[in-house]
Amino acid sequence: MRTATPSLLPAFRPRIQERLYDFYEELRTTDELFWDRHLSAWIATGHAVVSSATGNPGLSSVRYPDLEAVSEELRPLARVLSRQMLYSDAPDHARLRGLISKAFSPRAVEALRARILEAVDRIIAEAAPTGRMDIVADLARPLPLTIICDLLDVPEQDRPALASWSEPVAEAIGNSRLDADRNREASQSMADMLAYLRELLTRPDNPPAPHSLRALVTAQAENTDQDPDELLANCALLLIAGHETTTHFIGNATLALLHHPDAAKRLRERPDLIPAAVEELLRYDAPVQLMLRRARHDLDLAGRTVAEGQTVLLVCGAANRDPAVFPDPHVLDFERPGGRHMSFGHGPHFCLGAALARLEGAIVLEALLTRLPDLRTDGTEPPQWQRSLNFRGLTRLDVAFTPPSDADTGTRALSADGSPNALDPTTDAGACPFRPEP
Repeated sequence: MRTATPSLLPAFRPRIQERLYDFYEELRTTDELFWDRHLSAWIATGHAVVSSATGNPGLSSVRYPDLEAVSEELRPLARVLSRQMLYSDAPDHARLRGLISKAFSPRAVEALRARILEAVDRIIAEAAPTGRMDIVADLARPLPLTIICDLLDVPEQDRPALASWSEPVAEAIGNSRLDADRNREASQSMADMLAYLRELLTRPDNPPAPHSLRALVTAQAENTDQDPDELLANCALLLIAGHETTTHFIGNATLALLHHPDAAKRLRERPDLIPAAVEELLRYDAPVQLMLRRARHDLDLAGRTVAEGQTVLLVCGAANRDPAVFPDPHVLDFERPGGRHMSFGHGPHFCLGAALARLEGAIVLEALLTRLPDLRTDGTEPPQWQRSLNFRGLTRLDVAFTPPSDADTGTRALSADGSPNALDPTTDAGACPFRPEP
């Protein structure tokens, strides 16, 4: 009987999304690096292979080495992506990253704490009286979009348009099998976003707020010979990556806690574990599942010969569940020792916004744990996953909870200095705010 050749392609299927990490384990058990004839790519699932490949100079991050080979409908989008730091190699990568890295310095990120707290307060205060929420639509989407748009100094009334433009672009990035109409829509959405950003950065009647990313980019454009199209392309990258991935992280993390009430109880009892919990939840269900590389020349990778030009897909989600690095990898353990997850990448392309994502995640977790008692899935619809190989995220997560009192809704998730607030002494500190669906 002929055995089917292994392939990553089934990960698109909804029934596989429900058991994605079991599927990864099956692939990794077969081989940590194998040729996928369905995707015409090498698939790396082991942590050692993935982590070593991220810094391998023989592997390129350029996604579209030949723009003329890209379909006509997708080519305009591919041309913009090729100008972004995420899909660039040295020395261009370091130059592009340096242009905007100041906006994500520790001091700059810390300055956003109060704004994140304010946004979370408002979202929860609006939802609290109803006792219900779609975590994705009501919290996970608007919060990161608010913060990244604040960074770019985007007016409130323009933000819905940016969100609508980013969705088809993110879909195209995470799915290589879209039809011509969807690819055309993604290219047009990127064109609309760039046109908006170009106009935003040059508005004479609306100077940028001090220290905003918009102010930084405007100064770069005025004081250097920097290609304005490169600046625009990388602002678009920040808009899309800055809220899409954090949106997925918040949704995935909430679902993980709903499925692991004992772990949620532990976190409520030990709020000092929240930073470690953020890292463990990122490992457990990463918002970004893949990194793409191409061989610059023939090279050896994990004992296999990768030919020049061949694609290597580094499956971060599988590497994060590798038992060789993470014992009992399917267990959610907030005191897990050692091991570096790959959810933010590694090496030169380590996620520029990692500190911001961690801060947003920590504030959201604290808020959910302390201010929405008895949080549970509401049972009307099961959690729904988007179809993507690259991005893992929920399209919907309906939850229910007991509406808190007025005093509870006014309590901030974290104090102004960033330390966890003491738990409300009127509540049972041992009670678990996250409960599985009855």
